[in-house]
Amino acid sequence: MPRNIYTEDHEALRSTAREFVQRTLQPHAEQMLKAKAIEREIWLEAGSKGLLGLEIPEEFGGAGSPDYRFNAVLAEEMSAFNAATSSCFGIHSDVCPPYIIDLGTDEQKQRWLPGMATGEKICAIAMTEPSGGSDLAALKTTGVRDGDDWIINGSKTFITNGFQADLVIVATRTDPSKGAKGITLFMIEDGMAGFSRGRKLDKVGQEESDTAELFFDNVRVPDTNRLGEEGMGFISMMQRLPQERVGAAVSNVAHAKAILLETLEYVKERKAFGQSIGSFQHNKFKLAEMVTRIEVAEAYVDDCIEAHAEGTLTPIDAAKAKWFSAEVQNDVLDDCVQLYGGYGFMNEYRVARAWRDARVTKIWAGSNEIMKELIGRDLGL
Repeated sequence: MPRNIYTEDHEALRSTAREFVQRTLQPHAEQMLKAKAIEREIWLEAGSKGLLGLEIPEEFGGAGSPDYRFNAVLAEEMSAFNAATSSCFGIHSDVCPPYIIDLGTDEQKQRWLPGMATGEKICAIAMTEPSGGSDLAALKTTGVRDGDDWIINGSKTFITNGFQADLVIVATRTDPSKGAKGITLFMIEDGMAGFSRGRKLDKVGQEESDTAELFFDNVRVPDTNRLGEEGMGFISMMQRLPQERVGAAVSNVAHAKAILLETLEYVKERKAFGQSIGSFQHNKFKLAEMVTRIEVAEAYVDDCIEAHAEGTLTPIDAAKAKWFSAEVQNDVLDDCVQLYGGYGFMNEYRVARAWRDARVTKIWAGSNEIMKELIGRDLGL
């Protein structure tokens, strides 16, 4: 099916992103894998290409585009290359900026957004805690007022960009008596006394992604680093999670689609019993199913992209896109591994790494089970 959601301007950005992938990311692929992180020089190069500040206003060094389709194009190109680097760039340039743009004061925007646009300041968002993942209302990290400051104590885990981050948006409980209405967001900066990072986490997949534990031991944070109104943190996160979830859906489909196209070429060339393995009826039918599922998922996600660009995407539709795309992605990549046979289990093949990288997409940004719970509630169940 032809896709009709992008214009020439969007395709121009795609060319820029694709060139960045080919000239900058691909030559450093093994180095990023070993370091379990994206090098600072790569972040700066991405910033110089205008890839990190698509929706950051022009007065703060970004492109100032309100059109979410540009974000989606970038996510597609990054994900086609590698899911791990896509998640790191996505958190920094797609998930975090709206918090500062929408909730920040002019002084805060001037302080943080220009560096985020250039790649000089890497940003992360810290919601998940060791005691719980998807249940954001139950977080235990505390913030206690002390004059013009707040004293932050607690920990976060599974934080993408956490080890390198210069800026971290931290969800904190400032009023235990108010439940979800007692959560406030703070921007904690690298170098603040009491703020430390644990080890880079040893993950099953997405090894290039810098993922870490964060610890806050009596971190004194000035009230000028509070992001948004006191007690509005949970609502602020709920309002912005649809963008994170549709972004995840975009990446899921693009990631699986790229590997599927490579698999199609492989089964045409790979011979067994005197013929290409793609010509066997079982494999032919399996590939027909995979291509159809990817195109159907892509069509729904495209509708979500357009809806979000127009400001009409609902949290429920974003939840549908997130869980369904993750399910399709994992199923398709598992089938791709099977078609490669023993080679599909070798790390030197992209299909093997993609298969491992994809598994987390059914867990993060709200587990698939939580997405179905949200959809079920919307059905009145």
